[in-house]
Amino acid sequence: MRSAMSIGKLDPVELRELWLHEERDFSKWLDENIDVLSDALGLPLTVEEREKSVGSFSVDLIAKDANENRVIIENQLEPTNHDHLGKLLTYLVNLESKVAIWIVKEARPEHIRVISWLNEITPSDMAFYLVLLKAYRIGDSEAAPLFTPIVAPSEQSKQIGHTRETLADTDILHLKFWEQLLQRAKEKGITLHEGRRPEKDSWLYTGAGKTSLTFEYLIRHRRALIKLEIGNADKVYNKRIFDALSAHKDRIEQDFGEALMWDRADEKIGSRILFDIKGKGGLKSPEDKWPSIQDAMIEAMDRFSQAFKPHIQALRE
Repeated sequence: MRSAMSIGKLDPVELRELWLHEERDFSKWLDENIDVLSDALGLPLTVEEREKSVGSFSVDLIAKDANENRVIIENQLEPTNHDHLGKLLTYLVNLESKVAIWIVKEARPEHIRVISWLNEITPSDMAFYLVLLKAYRIGDSEAAPLFTPIVAPSEQSKQIGHTRETLADTDILHLKFWEQLLQRAKEKGITLHEGRRPEKDSWLYTGAGKTSLTFEYLIRHRRALIKLEIGNADKVYNKRIFDALSAHKDRIEQDFGEALMWDRADEKIGSRILFDIKGKGGLKSPEDKWPSIQDAMIEAMDRFSQAFKPHIQALRE
């Protein structure tokens, strides 16, 4: 009969019991055992230099990865702090490194967020690692270190950063587009949206004369639209208003001069009536095309609002 297997228990070991001093002890050990860190990160590393001076500071270790990128390694056998974060970034910039590894005893939440953010906003060939260092022994065995990545670069983190950058760029385009449109409308004497400020959103609205009704400009990447939005919190109210207006559909379209899209949207709270300005383009069109898009939107909105106004004024609240 097979005897029960004896299973040991991992006992934590204080890091300072193994390495009293970060630079003299731990950095020297890591220099000689860099493969332990490499295996934990899945990142081939070769030590290039230890305690290299950067101004009045000295970086713990400089290594290279498989792509010959310079790797900065900052060791801290204590909880993360602003001082070491500052040093990490100082070394990274001054030594023109692509990769930074911060080894710590404990990672504070605010520093985890910073390293995650750096992975999101920096180019795809840059990488930041925040690595937790613990040590354990089983019974009377020698102590063994355990490196655990808390933050590491990934395709997802870089994609998040790219998405944020794209959104920020689009916000700027929206502001610029609406600023130009409002100025052109003013020059044409079209005052419907007068007093509105340019927004970073894809729409620009103004009241249509009745509760929860708005005349809106909409700009998409490749198209432009105008809309009457019926957006009360009361779904029954919205459908009643839509039905009252659609009863005059033929007259409204005749006065407007073109067919409209009547979207009762029974599954949604709100309803809307739209006109798609075809063939002009949208926000991602070359900016020298914007004036013709804006003029078409302004002209259509003027006809649109004039066609609807008498019917909106006759609505029963």
